Amino acid sequence: MCKRLIAAVLCLLLSPYPALCQPAPGDRAGQINALVPSASRNSTPAKVKDDLQWNDLLQTGSSGRVRAGLADGSILSVGSNSELRVVQHDAASQQTSLEMNFGKVRSKVAKITQPNGKFEMKTPNAVIGVIGTDFYVGYEANRTTVICYTGKVWVTPSGNAKIVRNSGQADSNGSITVSAGEMVVISTEILAGYQSSTTPPEVLLASMTDTDVPDNPPPALHPHLVRNVLIGVGIAATGWAVGVTQLSSSGGSPTVIRPGCKPSPTNGLCP
Repeated sequence: MCKRLIAAVLCLLLSPYPALCQPAPGDRAGQINALVPSASRNSTPAKVKDDLQWNDLLQTGSSGRVRAGLADGSILSVGSNSELRVVQHDAASQQTSLEMNFGKVRSKVAKITQPNGKFEMKTPNAVIGVIGTDFYVGYEANRTTVICYTGKVWVTPSGNAKIVRNSGQADSNGSITVSAGEMVVISTEILAGYQSSTTPPEVLLASMTDTDVPDNPPPALHPHLVRNVLIGVGIAATGWAVGVTQLSSSGGSPTVIRPGCKPSPTNGLCP
């Protein structure tokens, strides 16, 4: 913290020399590895291989997604209509703090081995902590949903929020331990719902699908290309019909003939 403050003061004093005011190497948190437009970093269109710095804000639109690799090997997959801030990530001391204002994110967290290491994610009404696991967090309409895929996650309500759905294990401190296959919902509103020891399969699948970020998104088809393909198919079908169908001169039913055959003048059929 002290080094960051000194760097900020030096930048103010040496503002005519922008090269001296670049972020310190210790402020680098990771890199964007894949994305689906539209997605941004600090309100600027994001690009693959963009570096992530401390306090960077990742945002995605209705069709956007982002996957970022942190310096310690952890992976963040941000779904559509989401906002995630990388408040802090120090790979050496394994100190990570994230904030999600809304949206969906899947986190595959490298195992924490440092004595004081932590990986913590905050939503407006909950705090989620892990020591190395694969889990999902979603926040919308004053509701935090946490699903654990592997390992364990600790979830603690904040403010006046309460545990309204739970398949994990509560402790005396008001936190929930969520193990693999379990989920918990934190909200300020009472929800009618299930009480189960496992996460419903459809909820589990939806959480994975909503945060999947492909390495190479398929290119969008140009509308003129689609139109030309349809026209070509239509022309080919018309030509085939004309070539193989012929009405008899007497006005009878259509006679199907092979392309290239010469019908007999007596019965109109191919020999």
